[in-house]
Amino acid sequence: MSSENDRPLVYAHRGASERFAEHTRAAYLQAIADGADGVECDVHLTQDGHVVLLHDDDLDRTSDGTGPVAEKELAELRELDFHSWKGASVPPEFGAASEQFLTLSELLDILEEAGRPLGLAIEFKHPSPFGFRLEERTLELLTARGWDAESGLLGQLRVSFMSFDPAAVEELLRTVPAAAICQLVDDVDVEEVKEDLMLGGLAAGAVAVVLRGAQQRAEAILKDGTAGIAGPGIGYLKEHADRAGEWLRDGRRFRVWTVDDDADVDFCLSFGVQEITTNRPAEVLACLGAGHGEEPVRAL
Repeated sequence: MSSENDRPLVYAHRGASERFAEHTRAAYLQAIADGADGVECDVHLTQDGHVVLLHDDDLDRTSDGTGPVAEKELAELRELDFHSWKGASVPPEFGAASEQFLTLSELLDILEEAGRPLGLAIEFKHPSPFGFRLEERTLELLTARGWDAESGLLGQLRVSFMSFDPAAVEELLRTVPAAAICQLVDDVDVEEVKEDLMLGGLAAGAVAVVLRGAQQRAEAILKDGTAGIAGPGIGYLKEHADRAGEWLRDGRRFRVWTVDDDADVDFCLSFGVQEITTNRPAEVLACLGAGHGEEPVRAL
């Protein structure tokens, strides 16, 4: 399907998250073992200012705890179980149950210990009660560890940043080159908003108006090249192939999520996508005809 020299890079979405619970030590170690070119993570701030890996702004879905992440201190989060909900046994070599929850700093340790070039895509989740302190604290952490903003490199790691929030993207552009910033974009579905936020029809419609405004702003950012990386969902890419094709021809790099089946991999290949984000890195690499760990990360 694709030669080793021109295949898309494969990023593991929250780690190898089909195999193990998302954002856990096991999920990231499995992604590295699978030969992923990079990994993706979502970040939030704790009450005491630590950058931690979680998708949701509350603990209910992926732990045995409850309540907002922002109201918990790191020590409290360490006491929770973040892996059992998945129903997958964690091999001893992937760490104890108490080691599965990760801070961003701990993920950096894991990636650096891999001993090979890897990409790291960090997604900032908004709205955050801490505002842009989330971005500020993350950049402070990376800089303290030796990250160079201009090159995007931290040792063998190439770091990039993502958000659905156009304001967050614009904030990042003040200090980070556009080539390392991905504007995420997707269509707004009122029924999904209603279900996800447990809102009535009128309230969901009002929220959808705000979200559609943000979507249009994100699309403008990608059209004019303010951000160098386009991050559409696979459904959005199919629905708006003409629009996305213009962004591609104008020089935007594409990082498409979440690509988990062969037909979607084929679509990405035919479109010219440079990066695929997937819950199933081993299977997508096999679909691309790639051997585990044989191809280095290409420059963004």
